[in-house]
Amino acid sequence: MTTIGILGAGRVGTNLAGTLSAAGHHVTLGTRNPEDTTARTIGLAPRIAFADHRTTARTTDIVINATPGDSSLDRLTDLRAELSGKILIDVSNATRDTAEGLPGDLCYPGSSLAERLQAALPDTHVVKTLNTMLFTVMTAPETLATPPTAYLSGDSEHAKKTVSGLLGDLGWQPERIEDLGDITTARATEAMILVVPHIMRRHGFKPFAVSVAR
Repeated sequence: MTTIGILGAGRVGTNLAGTLSAAGHHVTLGTRNPEDTTARTIGLAPRIAFADHRTTARTTDIVINATPGDSSLDRLTDLRAELSGKILIDVSNATRDTAEGLPGDLCYPGSSLAERLQAALPDTHVVKTLNTMLFTVMTAPETLATPPTAYLSGDSEHAKKTVSGLLGDLGWQPERIEDLGDITTARATEAMILVVPHIMRRHGFKPFAVSVAR
């Protein structure tokens, strides 16, 4: 059974933790304040453990980055030793927000957070996915009227295959998982976040995904 560490205990992290735990995985939710997070998330799932970020990265097989994208690079670079040899699933978007609190610009134009993470963590297998949708769709793709797409970007074919299996545990059908290629392709999916503010201004805070229609 896979042990999964999730760095970040906000809406994205706790949503993923609950579903992956329900699928049978041992999940550790990494947070800067484990005791406060435990109290705040009582009833999330009995099999979920709580720890600080360093312990979470060191003691689990696969790590998910659900920290704020604009600070992820510094946070995770500090965990280089703990992440060595592991798969790091990056679901974050690195943006500079507008006064409305919505994404306004990319932190790494001409590149991507995933590429920067891979360069900073050469002994880690970074895979980008699930960053092109509202967090609720990550664990319930069937709730959208139009079947959404989950994109994959990464240099390791084995890591992407492993991540595809985890996506299946989250409810994603194989035909809705689109492998784009190596880690440089993440700059395309990360740029998709720039359409989100315009969608939300017109339709409000509703579930959505930026997908391929065939």
